[in-house]
Amino acid sequence: MVDVSALYKALRDMNTNETQALVQDYLQKDIPASQVLNGGLIGAMNIIGKEFKAKELWVPDVLLAARNMHSGITLLTPLLQQDRYFSSKGTFVIGTVFGDTHEIGKNIVAILLEGSGFTVIDLGVNVSAETFVAAVKKHNPSVVGLSALLTTTMLEMGNIIKAIHGKAGGGAPKISWAEPR
Repeated sequence: MVDVSALYKALRDMNTNETQALVQDYLQKDIPASQVLNGGLIGAMNIIGKEFKAKELWVPDVLLAARNMHSGITLLTPLLQQDRYFSSKGTFVIGTVFGDTHEIGKNIVAILLEGSGFTVIDLGVNVSAETFVAAVKKHNPSVVGLSALLTTTMLEMGNIIKAIHGKAGGGAPKISWAEPR
C-alpha cells in the first residue's frame, strides 16, 4: 500500500531524493506503477492543492511540489507505458502565448496532465500562432492549452485559435473557450 502522507511530506518539503526513494521503494515492493502514481503522487498533490486553496501555501510552493512530483513520474513513466492496462488519455499541446513569458501556471498544468496520463508537448513561452499551428499539424493533439498571465497578451489567444482552425484544417482539435476570471 502506498503511504500518501510520506509522499505528501516529501513533495511539500521539496525533497526530490526522498520522493524518488519512496517511489523506487514502492516499485520494489511490487506495488503497481499506476497505484504509486494515482494513489500516491496525485493523492499527495491533491492535499497540496487543498492547502493552496485554503491559502496555506503559495504558488511557488505548489510549483516546486509539482516539479518534485515530476521527478517521481519520470521513474514511473516507462513502467506505465509497458502496462497493458494503461492507455494514454491523448496528446496535450500547451504553451504560453506570444508576448508573454510567464510559465508557472503552464508548468503546473503540464506536470499534472502528464501525471494524469496525457502525453504533453510543452512549446514553452512566447509562442507564436505559427508554432502552435505547426504543433497541431505534427502531433494531432486531443487538447491545446493556451497560457497567458498578462491581460495584454490574452488577446493573442483568439489569434491563435483562429490560426489553428484556419491552417490546421480537419486536424484541428475541438476548441472550448474559458474566459479568464
